[in-house]
Amino acid sequence: MLFIILLAVVLIGLLTAAIQSTSRPEGSNIDAETLVIRASEVQQYAGELERAVRFIMENGKSESDIRFSHPNANADYDNLSADADPSDQVFSPSGGAAAYRSPPAGVNDGSSWEFYGGTAMPGMGSSAADLIAVLPNVTPEFCERINILNGQNATPTDTGGSAASGANPGDCLNIGALGRFSASQKFYTPANTVDVSSFAQDSNTGAVRAAPQACVQCTLDSKWHFYHVLLAR
Repeated sequence: MLFIILLAVVLIGLLTAAIQSTSRPEGSNIDAETLVIRASEVQQYAGELERAVRFIMENGKSESDIRFSHPNANADYDNLSADADPSDQVFSPSGGAAAYRSPPAGVNDGSSWEFYGGTAMPGMGSSAADLIAVLPNVTPEFCERINILNGQNATPTDTGGSAASGANPGDCLNIGALGRFSASQKFYTPANTVDVSSFAQDSNTGAVRAAPQACVQCTLDSKWHFYHVLLAR
């Protein structure tokens, strides 16, 4: 009898785990506690990238000089061997000295970090495009967690249905291959603008709060993208 009871408990546990697993949205494969840790890791790395950009600027380089070249980065971010002065490179020991890292497992579809100068983020500098790091295609759960950490009451949106083309950054902060920040593609003018009303507002002034970091859903691709402002302009 005891054996039957124990077997029933085990079967109930397995059934519960199966139900919880199948009820999670596609792409969600980490528990709540791990998600908090992963979100912290992403925030810390984004801060590291921002410090690297600041260090390059403080050493006399212009905003247009900044490069994201690395052997593991997409070739669109320029050729390392063609750059005689690595002091403008975020991932070079002679430049920003940031580590080149892959995103933590389970927070997105495995896409690498991207770097763009095509979108003006709320409350950050002027209406000019900011230099931002983007972690594309994050899970809804990660998006919700990171926005809670950033005081966003809901998921901000980037509206519009136009893809990037030529000198137009399109209507999503995750511009894609065309917009990767490089010697040939720097800052877009005019910039893409997000839906400011969908971001957290200052209850005292009624204006949007500065949003140096958040997760945004693009209408263009219906996906969620994390961003962090590396340089406000």
